[in-house]
Amino acid sequence: MNKIKFLGLAAVMAISSVAAKADMLINGAGATFPYPIYSKWFDEYHKIKPEYKFNYQSIGSGGGIRQVSAGTVDFGASDGPMTDDQMAAAPGYLYHIPTVLGAVAVTYNLEGVTTQLKFSGKTIAGIFLGDIKTWDDPMIKKDNPGVELPTQPIVVVHRSDGSGTTYIFVDYLTKVSSDWSTKVGKGTSVNWPIGLGGKGNEGVAGLIKQTPNSIGYAELIYAKQNKLAYGLVVNKAGKAIEPSIESVSAAARTKMPSDFRVSITNSPDAEAYPISGFTWLLVYKKQKDAAKGQAIVGFLNWMLADGQKFASDLGYAPLPKEVNALVQNTVKKIEVK
Repeated sequence: MNKIKFLGLAAVMAISSVAAKADMLINGAGATFPYPIYSKWFDEYHKIKPEYKFNYQSIGSGGGIRQVSAGTVDFGASDGPMTDDQMAAAPGYLYHIPTVLGAVAVTYNLEGVTTQLKFSGKTIAGIFLGDIKTWDDPMIKKDNPGVELPTQPIVVVHRSDGSGTTYIFVDYLTKVSSDWSTKVGKGTSVNWPIGLGGKGNEGVAGLIKQTPNSIGYAELIYAKQNKLAYGLVVNKAGKAIEPSIESVSAAARTKMPSDFRVSITNSPDAEAYPISGFTWLLVYKKQKDAAKGQAIVGFLNWMLADGQKFASDLGYAPLPKEVNALVQNTVKKIEVK
């Protein structure tokens, strides 16, 4: 009888152990820019490791930095690198783990114009500063000779929340426009001179879709999913470049710092799309919870190997091989015990 009771107790404990393992929830929050690929990755990894479930809240890069710094999530996500002050304020050292690269598209809703528009950096800055007010402005016409443009006021749409997509966009504008650099500057949040605010990439894309004569910026896949027109952007070499996996990958041909906090906007590469950026997961070097830490490291290793193959289908550029190798070495330094 005692043996039966012991076996029964052992079985209950085994079932409880499995249930506890299955209940492991890993929480993250941050960037909307990579949300489509992160959702795909978390679903695919759960199929391989059903004992782990990732809960990711797409709240914007600013929110991701705040929450991981406050310790309310197990990892954060951002398309804008943390500042030195933000890094110092966090309770531990945070690794910036590059995951994929993407393009911030200049997207617009302009009825009757079927030609894909071209934009120089100065024209984009002028529009978002409010200096260029109508679609038939001489600067837009100069970028698009022969295109019939309407005499309609431009409706500017931008992000209302702290955003890495914003960071990439305004980081680019500070490099191509001295007016933008002095009047607005860069950051995950800025004081916009004009425009309507939308929450998340999805909010911006939705506003543009429902607002005639509007223009804004969003990660490329959001423009494609919403069937929005998006422009070619003139790069540093003077070429009008379409956002694509190839043109984003060209922008990544740069020297990578050891902490991976790098800007690749306005790349000098002749084939590069100029409003491109890395996106990062923010992971503490020293993990407080050993089990969760091991789960996160396992996911990161999978993401750097098998996970990269999902990037292209969703409009992202996979990490260059050289960068991937460097990131793998960093993941090995995460302390889980």
